[in-house]
Amino acid sequence: MQADRAAVITVSDRCARGDAEDRSGPLLTELLAEEGIDDVVALTVPDGVESVRDAIRRGLALDARLVLTTGGTGVTPRDLTPEGTRELLEAELPGVAEAIRARGASAGIATAVISRGLVGVARMPDGARRALVVNLPGSTGGVRDGAAVVLPLWPHIRDQLDGGDHVRPGQ
Repeated sequence: MQADRAAVITVSDRCARGDAEDRSGPLLTELLAEEGIDDVVALTVPDGVESVRDAIRRGLALDARLVLTTGGTGVTPRDLTPEGTRELLEAELPGVAEAIRARGASAGIATAVISRGLVGVARMPDGARRALVVNLPGSTGGVRDGAAVVLPLWPHIRDQLDGGDHVRPGQ
C-alpha cells in the first residue's frame, strides 16, 4: 500500500473527558500500520455535529487522504457522527457502508446493522484533491470489521480519487 497520511478520529464524550480509555482509535491506528499506513494523525473529540465536522476538516487540513472516525454512529441522542460527516461529503459510497454493516451482521453481531455510519468522498482544503471519509462504530469489533472492508479497497479508491481509470489488474 502507498505511503499515505490517515486521520483516526475517536468520537466519544467519555474518552474526550478522560473518563474512559479509547480502545478503538488505537486499534484502528494499529490496523492501518499493518497495511503500511503509519503516518496517522489521532484526534479525540466529544460527540456532536460540530465537533465531528471540525475534526474531519482538521484531518483533511493536515493532508489526510483517508479519514476514519470511530464512534457516534448509533441511535442515542448524542450519536451524531453521520450528521457531522454528511455535510462534508461530495459523494457517498453507500455500498461500502453497507458492506461494513453486513460483515458485522454475518459474524453474528445483530446490532451491526444499527450503525448509521457513512462512507464518502470529501474535498481537501486545496480544492484539487479528495479524500475518503469512513464512519465506523465505536466498538473494537466494528473497527475490525470496517478495516477489513475498507483497507483492501483503499489502493483502488485512492487511484480513483486521483483520477485513475477503471482498469483492473490483468487488463
